[in-house]
This record gives sequence, structure tokens and C-alpha cells, in this order.
Amino acid sequence: MTYKEILAHLDALQMHKIKLGLEAMQSFLKKVDRPENSLKFVHIAGTNGKGSVCATLSEVLGRAGYRVGVYTSPHLSSVRERFRIGSEYISEEAFGRIGTRICEVLGEEQITYFEFTTALGLLWFAESNVDLVLLETGMGGRLDATNVVIPLVSIITSVSIDHEAYLGNSLTEIAREKAGIIKPGVPVVSGAVHPEVATVVEAVGIERNATVFLLGQEFDYSVDLDKTWVWTGGKTLGNREISGLRCCRSSLVQQENDSLSIAALQLLQEKGFEVSEQQIREGLANVKWPGRMEYFEQDYVPAIPVGAGKRTKCLRYLLDGAHNTDGVNNLAKTLKENFKYKKLIGIWGAMIDKDLSTTLGLITPLVDELIITQPAGERSATPEQIYAILDAEQKTKSRCIAKVDEALRAAKDTAEDGDLIFVGGSLYLVGAVRHLLLGDLV
Repeated sequence: MTYKEILAHLDALQMHKIKLGLEAMQSFLKKVDRPENSLKFVHIAGTNGKGSVCATLSEVLGRAGYRVGVYTSPHLSSVRERFRIGSEYISEEAFGRIGTRICEVLGEEQITYFEFTTALGLLWFAESNVDLVLLETGMGGRLDATNVVIPLVSIITSVSIDHEAYLGNSLTEIAREKAGIIKPGVPVVSGAVHPEVATVVEAVGIERNATVFLLGQEFDYSVDLDKTWVWTGGKTLGNREISGLRCCRSSLVQQENDSLSIAALQLLQEKGFEVSEQQIREGLANVKWPGRMEYFEQDYVPAIPVGAGKRTKCLRYLLDGAHNTDGVNNLAKTLKENFKYKKLIGIWGAMIDKDLSTTLGLITPLVDELIITQPAGERSATPEQIYAILDAEQKTKSRCIAKVDEALRAAKDTAEDGDLIFVGGSLYLVGAVRHLLLGDLV
């Protein structure tokens, strides 16, 4: 089967609802001789920050000469973005060939979209002889399709309320699902510092004889006035200090996520993955994670003449896939503290099952104009549904434009030099806008 045929097959699998559980993955992997057993892993769970940690670890380890496979989700515009080795994404040929094998092995057996992509990733990494795989969970952890591996290190990033229909309605319930990736004897790096969550993670660590290295206890960070920062590890991490670090992105939680990465790198060194301080510094300063606090500038010439004729405008953009309360809260704080602009113009779209009232309440006070649109997907809220949530004052600076390309054009026509256009509320929306502005990643 060709790449396009496998893609069509995957699209058909989208019709099947999310199904948490390991039985299908275990059954399939047994039929293909357990490719995961030939690989070494870092397994990453959490609500926000998983992809950022993967991107940082990949950049640093790549600079140290290691061949690192990365499996993340969701993608922005092409499913191939979910699979890469270093900076190279899986080829259409490999995708089609391995996808065909999966279909042949399954026969009439049905698996979900995420189970299919996870299986494809494991098979590709195994045949590619990578040194290490950074494996990001899709949802939760305990019953996530990725939870079939025994990693060298487990990482749990910050944990907050999200996906309640599948993971539970309390932080304790969600924390139990995330902590489900903890394996007996495997060290855990955790940024889940909320007391309710930390208690669960530490209890599971004790139960499984897995040492938990918690941010703020076993390691920490501090930010200097010049925006450089210092990572410090306690006695269990060799009393090491790394100063003069720089982040290449503006997110206020970037140092937190990078701190988890550095702690994991210390533990990986005990497993033979050596990295130098210089490689850590350079990696952190150069890491890229498209669609997440991604800032860029781009010239734009309006189609309609302005004044005597067309005038090129240099427009500024910030794309961020924040879609839950904690993520949007970080986006709002970052916009206030790390960006300067004359006017702030937002392009916003979201899934109907998110906490729309809270997230809009965080964003709308900041904007001078909010353009509400609708990303693709059966779960996406209509602009009218979002607009109806706004209060009278918020509605005066908001308008609905259903088509994403038209919403983007309206923002570009409205914006002037010195303004900032930000896009948020949904990774699907960010992916669509990024495609229009910068093209595809692969």
C-alpha cells in the first residue's frame, strides 16, 4: 500500500472512538516479535510540556552524537510529524511500507488511530537502529498505548485537569492515570509539584520501588535578572550546578520543562548517554518546537490598496497550541510579561469539550480584537457557540469568521507594524494557520 492509501486507512480509523487499554497493543506487538524489546526509551507523560521536553532532550542528545527517535502527538498538518529521528521525519516510503505490514498482521482485527501510529513508530525505530526513543503518551498513561515499554527513565510533566471524560474529574484521579507509566525500579523525573498530584506520584514510586526526583526538592532552577537561569541538582543528582542557561522560547514555563530535561539527562548519563555542559547549553538555546510558543515575523502586502497604493507590513505572530486551562493561563501570562505590542489581535478556536468559559476569561481581557473561527474536526466548537459565552463587553471586541483562511486574512488586514497576532485555543487551529503562513513541516 502507498503512503496515501495508509493515510486513508488511518483517516477511516478516526471514526472509532478513543479506547484506552493495552490489550490490542500487546497482542499486536507479540505478533511482530516485540520490536520495543530491542529499543531503549525515555517515557514521558503529563498534561502540558511533554512535547517541549521531548524537543529539548532530542536537541541536546543529538548534539552529543546520539541517534534519537522521537514519537509525539498530535501533529499540526501531517501525520508524519509524529515520527522523527533527529531532525528527519519518517519518509512516505517507510510510512507506507510499515503501515502495510501492520494492516497485513492485523487482518480483520481493528485497532485505534493512536494504536496504529504507536505500532508504526515502534517498528520504524526498531528497524532504524536508534540509540534512544523519546516516547510521549497520547492521553493519561496507565492505559495509554505507549505504556508497553520498560524505559530507562520516566518523566511526568505538570499535571492539571484535562480529558476528564477519560481520566477522571479530580487531580488525584488524573494523577493516578499519569503515574501509571511508573515501572518497578525505573527512576522518575517529575514536574508534578501540585501537592495533590505529588502525593500520588510519590506513593506510586514507593509502591514500585522507583525513585522519584521531584522539581523543587531533588532539583530546581532560578532565573537571573538578565533572563539567564541556573539549574541545580541536589545530592541525589551529584550536587551539580549549571549556570548561564538560556531559553530560545518566551514561555514562562520553559525553564520548568527544561529543568526536567536536564534532570533526566543526569540520570541518562548513568545509563551511558554522556552529554557535556556545553551541549546542554547549546541545545537549550537552539531547540525548536513548532506551534508551541512559536514566534516569527513575516511581511504582508494587503490585497486592497492602502492610501495611494499597496504597503508592505511586517507582521508579528505567536502561535501556541494551549488548549486547557493551565496552558492558556501560561499563554496569557507570557503575553503580558514577555511581549510588547501596540495592539493584540487574537485568532481563537477550540474544541467544544474544553472549559471554554475559563480559557476565554483568561484571554479576552488582554486582546484589542478577538477573531473567533473554527478549526477542522467533529469536536470543534462553532464560532457562534464560543461567541455566546462572552459577556457584553467582550462581544464588543470580538467577531466570528468561520473559515480559518478568512479569519487569518482579516487579522492580517487589521494588524499594523508593532501589533502582535496570536493564535491559540487548539492545536488543530494552530496547525491550520501555520500551514497557511509557513507551509508544512514535512
